[in-house]
Amino acid sequence: MKRLAVFFLLVISFCPAFADEGQHHEEMTAEQLGTVHFPVPCAAAVQQNFTSGVALLHSFWYEEAEKTFEHVAEDDPRCAMAHWGVAMSLWHELWNHPNDAVIARGMAEARKARSLHPKTNREKGYVLAIEAFYGGPASRDYQDRASAYSQAMGKIYHRHPEDHEGAAFYALSLLASEPENDGTSNRKQAAAILEKLFAEEPEHPGVAHYLIHTYDTPQMAALGLPAARRYAKIAPAAPHALHMPSHIFARLGLWQDDIDSNLASIAASRRSGAMHMGGESHEFHAMDYLVYAYLQSGREAEAERIIEEIKAMPPMQDMYGEGFDPRFRALTIFSARCALELHHWSEAAVLEPVPGASLGDSSTTYWARAIGFARSGRPAEARKELAEIEAIHKKLVEQHKTWQADAAEQDSQEAGAWIAHAESDNDAAIKALRSVAEKQESAGSEPDGAIPAREMLADLLLEMRRPEQALAEYEADLKFHPNRFNGLYGAATAAELAGKNQQATSYYAQLVKICAGSASDRPELSRAKALLAEK
Repeated sequence: MKRLAVFFLLVISFCPAFADEGQHHEEMTAEQLGTVHFPVPCAAAVQQNFTSGVALLHSFWYEEAEKTFEHVAEDDPRCAMAHWGVAMSLWHELWNHPNDAVIARGMAEARKARSLHPKTNREKGYVLAIEAFYGGPASRDYQDRASAYSQAMGKIYHRHPEDHEGAAFYALSLLASEPENDGTSNRKQAAAILEKLFAEEPEHPGVAHYLIHTYDTPQMAALGLPAARRYAKIAPAAPHALHMPSHIFARLGLWQDDIDSNLASIAASRRSGAMHMGGESHEFHAMDYLVYAYLQSGREAEAERIIEEIKAMPPMQDMYGEGFDPRFRALTIFSARCALELHHWSEAAVLEPVPGASLGDSSTTYWARAIGFARSGRPAEARKELAEIEAIHKKLVEQHKTWQADAAEQDSQEAGAWIAHAESDNDAAIKALRSVAEKQESAGSEPDGAIPAREMLADLLLEMRRPEQALAEYEADLKFHPNRFNGLYGAATAAELAGKNQQATSYYAQLVKICAGSASDRPELSRAKALLAEK
């Protein structure tokens, strides 16, 4: 607790704009947002404010960036790049695909920028790039938009090698235009650009931020640790900057670092909300990672406390600007996660769908219910929940909501596997979970509401009394998801049953270590401590 308090005080001390609610986003400094150099041929009086807007863009504080660029446009009506900035603020790269209304508004801003006749070739390049994204019919494919923008940014990168902003935005565009089933080639290109920039501009917020996103896969996470350690110090006023290092910490199983990062982010989000600044709902993404870290480190009471806190919150808008209340998703995901991670099967089986939750999120509730019933030995009831998931999947496909449909399909496969096991069709169960695991690992899925499918496969094999096979799967999964509570305990149990006592002791000790200082009463942790005490 002392470490968390010290971290919180450091955040506040680095954020003088938070000390006085009368201050606003345009007064933020490089010490709060990071160092950015983006000269534009606009009025000298707006240069600092414009630079702040770019820094806000780099930390995905899109709400405040949009306001800042709008103020620049008001103060200098001839500043073409102010409208470029607004257009950039509307497209939340890596977060979501703009809807028709956003595309129309973004194109209007891009056309306004062009109508003001940008004075330099560099400026023209930026305007043409964002126009390449927003242009064309509203029905134009998102991948085509993102790829066209990236190609245009590539021209800026090659024609203006002195422009580090162009290089950083080009690297981000490579991540935003990454093909659906290719998680390596664009990332490698982005990494090569960003690592060079990081050495030259260690205080640049976008460079550190985009490096974290570049390395946010199980295979590459360790490479992102220097950027993760640095980013929060670069832009301590930005809630997302305080959260973002936890992507790497979660990948590496560094749970206390993960917790510290997200507590600071939540505090900053609430401060900005109290000052009527945009982005207060950024806290829900931080809470997502925080609940996950709490559950892996034996701090179940803290995870449950967050759920109760969300239940008491008033309605609010989300950070994606699409009008749904983020509390609904949080309550859905967190409740399902807690029940399944803690092996509270009967509790999972009776989870109620959250009123107002989206179709895709509701699938998560039925997924948890199906697994809860199946693991309680009630496959007939589990099949009713599986039917709900399949109906949701069909609707999502009809609505062309691809990634939500893919998630529901995975829910269906995992739930179906546990039902098959409950019905003694273990070959089908193993085949289904192995298929999902291979897909997850190929995509490098980040930790979210789901227990890794390979860990589920290991749990299944352990229940089938195949400890040697289970141990192999646990160990394979721990390489992708290190220090997961259930993975460590499962590996220890499997090793013990396989007669590999030294391995078992090592895994039990690791579990006890990651839960050090917790007040957890989980039976698995109590057993691990008791067994170690006998050694």
